[in-house]
Order: sequence, then C-alpha cells, then structure tokens
Amino acid sequence: MENVVELKNVTKHFKDFSVKNIDLQVKQGFITGFIGANGAGKSTTIKMMMNLLKPDAGEINIFGLDYKNHEKAIKERIGFVYDGNVFFEGLNLRDIKRIVAPAYKHWDDELFDQYIETFGLPLNKAIKTFSKGMQMKASLAIALSHRAELIIMDEPTAGLDPIFRRELLNILQELMIDGSRTIFFSTHIITDLDRIADYITFMQGGELVFNQSIHDIAENYALVKGGLDLLDRDTEKDFVHIHRAPTGFQALTANVNAVKRTFGNTVVIERASLEDIMYSFKGGVHHV
Repeated sequence: MENVVELKNVTKHFKDFSVKNIDLQVKQGFITGFIGANGAGKSTTIKMMMNLLKPDAGEINIFGLDYKNHEKAIKERIGFVYDGNVFFEGLNLRDIKRIVAPAYKHWDDELFDQYIETFGLPLNKAIKTFSKGMQMKASLAIALSHRAELIIMDEPTAGLDPIFRRELLNILQELMIDGSRTIFFSTHIITDLDRIADYITFMQGGELVFNQSIHDIAENYALVKGGLDLLDRDTEKDFVHIHRAPTGFQALTANVNAVKRTFGNTVVIERASLEDIMYSFKGGVHHV
C-alpha cells in the first residue's frame, strides 16, 4: 500500500467557505507537512480525514478502506495528536489508560509505560497540571501505545517553547526509523517542516495548491530577480507571482528550468523557502 490516505475530488461547503475538489495522497512511511494560512481549509480537511466531518462530495479512503464500511478498523490504526488537552482535566494518566486501553485491540501496557518514562510524564498528576508540551507528549504516548500506523497532528508545536519544539521534532524523527509509521503534520511554523518533512501539502483558500516532495519543491521552485525591462506577456508565463518595484522585479517560479531557458544569465535565481512560496501565493490560488 503506497498511499495511507487518499482523497479524491473531496468537497465540503459551509455558509461562507468551501474546501473544493481536493485530490490528496499521503504516502506510507513518510512525514507529510500540511501548510497554509489560517482559514485555508487545513482543519476541515483533517476533520474529514478523521471522519469528524462528512464531505459533500468525493471519496476518502484510509488504508485503502472507506469509513462507511470500516470505521472501527480505520480508527484502530490512527492516532490523533491535538494542540491542546483532549482529556478530562481532573483525570491523571493512570485513569486515562484505564479508560482508553479497552477501546483498542492492539493496546500495549508495556509500551505505554515505556513512553511515559521516556517522555518523563507523571502517572498520578491531573492532566490540568500539565504544561502544553506535557499534554502533547501524553497524546503522543497514547497514540503510540495502540501502535497507530497513521499519526495525524493538528498544529502540535503551536505555543510550545523552542526547546520543547526541537525535542518533539526529534521524537517524531526517531518514530520514523522503522518505516512502519506515517505522520501527517499540520503546522504554520514552517521552520519545523524544513527539519523533518519528506512531503509538503499546501492549501490556500480551500484549494490544494500542491502536494510534492521536499526534494521536488527545492528543485522546481525559486525566486527570480531582474530588471523590469525583461518582463512581457511571453516571459511572465514562467512565474506564479510577480512583485514589481522601481528597482526591478522579484518573482516566484515553479519551473526553474523554463526560467533558465527564457532568461539565461540576465536574472538572479535563488532558492525559495517554504515561507517565500506561501507568501507568494497569498491572496489567491495560482495553479501550477
């Protein structure tokens, strides 16, 4: 099974917003970073992947199965790590284990104890006394203890201090070593993804802009700088977005080779960061 998650032409309408015609594949054994501005449709897409929202149109398959016929089997294999406490605040981890463990066929008490120790979490303290970082570790320990194959994380590093963010990213990298897990990681902290992601899924305005490997993004996207006299109807077609200033232009391209053929040595070409790409797409979807 190459794709753990497949969305085909998925659409969801709300009163003042829509997620439209999403075709998305999440590859097994990799970390996929999910990016986009607030309101881009990331949380809606994740909720549909979790079957917390039903699409108005299109198909969703997880592990090659659909929710209509296989909801319990799918949810056995998913772990969800949220950016806040999803448990009753007065409970401690011992209580939570007692409640959660019977819901999963593959729950492993020994593994749970191992992660609690590795993450340095107290078993007998109420969750409400945990810092945000500790709550995140608790969610992750629970997901890992039922041997979740797909871990979905919605803004897991939001609000964490830089040291704990780095620690969490190191934990995620270690989890990927045996190749059996897949992580789908929504974030607006782009630097996190530069360190750990294999693939990037980018949404803007309810539409999927691209779903590409980090390698392909680095190969294809670039910032191009040059004089305004170089721009005309023919040369502009190589760009996704163009910013003009009196001193010249800066543009984003999704096709570095085409730019090199068109402009030769008359422009400066620089690597585009994920932040550069997001900023250039701001204000509307440009199909690439």
